[in-house]
Amino acid sequence: MDGATLLKTAADCADELPGAGLEHPFGDDWDVFKVRGRVFMLMTEVPGRPVVILKSDPEEALALREQYENITPGYHMNKKHWITVDSADTLDEQLVRELVTESYRLVVAGLPKSRQPVDPHTYGHGF
Repeated sequence: MDGATLLKTAADCADELPGAGLEHPFGDDWDVFKVRGRVFMLMTEVPGRPVVILKSDPEEALALREQYENITPGYHMNKKHWITVDSADTLDEQLVRELVTESYRLVVAGLPKSRQPVDPHTYGHGF
């Protein structure tokens, strides 16, 4: 998956998530996707290549980094709770969509129940 495909796949997935929206609080170089005011995905080419930065369960993040050389600790984010996904042939569209949806669910789960646009424990498990 090349960089343009990575960014398009991630953005398309994020656009489909209930309550998600795109903002540019850090300028035009950063696409920031939020749900109810909380960041769940960032996209940029600032490090010199297209990357997608996502929230991840710490144990899952570790496993992903061990399995995929192009999944690394979060660029400019908490290295324990965020991952950076770089383009590579080892990634497919399905995995990217799963990672975006999981990031969204983790952020939604941290919202007060009255502000959650979906049930984070059941939403998106149809992959």
